[in-house]
This record gives sequence, structure tokens and C-alpha cells, in this order.
Amino acid sequence: MTQNITNPSWWNLIPSYFDGIAITIGSFPVHWYGVMYIFAFVTAYLVMSKINKKENLGYTKDQFDSLFTWAIAGILIGARLGYVFFYKPGYYLANPTEIILPLTHDALGYHFTGISGMSYHGGMILGTIFAIIGMKRNKMDVWKTLNLSFLAAPLAYSWGRFGNFINGELFGEVTTSPIGMWFPLAHDSPITNPILHHPSQLYEMCFEGIILFILLWNLRKIPFLRDKMPCLYLMGYGLFRFFIEFFRRPDAHLGRVDLFGMSRGQTLCSLMILAGVIWLAVIVYRNKKKKEKES
Repeated sequence: MTQNITNPSWWNLIPSYFDGIAITIGSFPVHWYGVMYIFAFVTAYLVMSKINKKENLGYTKDQFDSLFTWAIAGILIGARLGYVFFYKPGYYLANPTEIILPLTHDALGYHFTGISGMSYHGGMILGTIFAIIGMKRNKMDVWKTLNLSFLAAPLAYSWGRFGNFINGELFGEVTTSPIGMWFPLAHDSPITNPILHHPSQLYEMCFEGIILFILLWNLRKIPFLRDKMPCLYLMGYGLFRFFIEFFRRPDAHLGRVDLFGMSRGQTLCSLMILAGVIWLAVIVYRNKKKKEKES
């Protein structure tokens, strides 16, 4: 049941302190979410470079630069196409120009809105494919580099969710819990008597980002798991995101129910978890067979 808070604390009103626009260049606004993409790529680059140097993996700066060019292109294109096909295929089939142009068309004509809608799952899929292409072109060991990439991914990802929080978007369901916050874009109530929502962006930043990175970093110290970061990442992210989806407000045009009563995000995360389990099982099976042949 929706309930207004009569005496909100500073914590409840944090989203109202932020402006989603970082800077304005002429008449073009640069949003914090876009800036966070830069922070994310720089973070991943620094983490991977540090491990490369510390563990003497032998990769050069030129190899990393080229790899990241491929990966960034794949992530950006995949995130956009993922949103188009996973979340609003019907709409974009009717309005194909909006897939790549930052314009929205209505009865009054075209309006600049920026490119709205990016899918994590799409970015992960195409980003991985492009990254593998970059690894092969730069003569980098694919599996070793994938392990390095998926280890760095959660820490980089945390910036994106923080960007969502600053923008006041992708907030969670209504709550009466003191942890809830008032998001201006929710339009549920005035700031003087607000209806609170779960800050699900912060839940995701903490669990799918920072905590998952810490878990993978420590699991990597176990010899058996050291070279299985991609599998563990798929399972870890999928599990964290699956449960946080219960607190996150789903896209209005999709609603809460997708397959088997799950949200669209939970459906995609279930596939992630399944892929991680199967991938891990295949690796273990192949390693076992290899040892049997050698013995």
C-alpha cells in the first residue's frame, strides 16, 4: 500500500540534490550517465593493466588500447541493440530511425531526446564478442584475457549504476522502509510529502558491482577457480540481479510478469546463470578428460 512520508530525512531526499546533467556544451547536455561510461572503461583498463604488470602477463599498452577499442564499440552497440530487441522490439520496428538517432517523433515533429535505453545484457553479449575479436587480432590469449576482463567488469559496472542513481532513473518499487528515497522522475508525490522508492540502483552498484568484484578477486586465489572468472561472473551477476529485480520497478510497458512470473530482467539473468553453470561444467569435464588421457 502506497504511503506518503510526512517527515522525510536528508537520506530520503538525496536524489533531489542531484542534477542529471554534468555539463552543457553549447545547447548539448552531457549527462552524468554518459560520463560514468568513461569512468567505467578507465576503471577496467587500470585494473587489467595493474594485474598484467603485477603478474607479468606480457601484454603491451598497444594491445590493451586496441582491445579496449573493440570492447567499447561492442558494449555501446550491444547495449543499444539489446534494449531494442529485449525490451521494445515492437516500438523500434515502427520507429527504426530512433534506434540510432537521438530524436523522438510525435505529432509535433522530431525532438532531440538523446539515445534513451541501454541494455546491460546486450552490452555484455556483443562486448564479449567484439573483445574476443580484438584479442585474436592482437594475438592475445583469449581465455587468459577473458578471465582478466570478467574480473574487472564488476568494478567498472558499478559506475554505470551510480550514473543511473544520479540521473534518478531505474529506481525501485514503492516502499515504506526508511531506506527508501524520493525520486523526482517518479512523479508519485511532492517533495514535501513524498512517496519513497527503493534505491535499487545503489543495491545493484553494491552487490552486482563492488561485492561481486571482491568475491571474484578472492575466489581467484583458489587454484581450481582461478581460470574460471567468466563462468563465475555469469552466475554471480545473474544471482544478485535476479533477487534485486524484486525491488526494482520494471519497465512500464512490460510490467512485472515475463516468463514463469519473472520480470524481463530475471528471465535474462536466469539464462546468464544457466550459461555460467553449463560453461563451468563443460570446462571441468574437458579438464577431467584431458587428465585421463595424459595419465
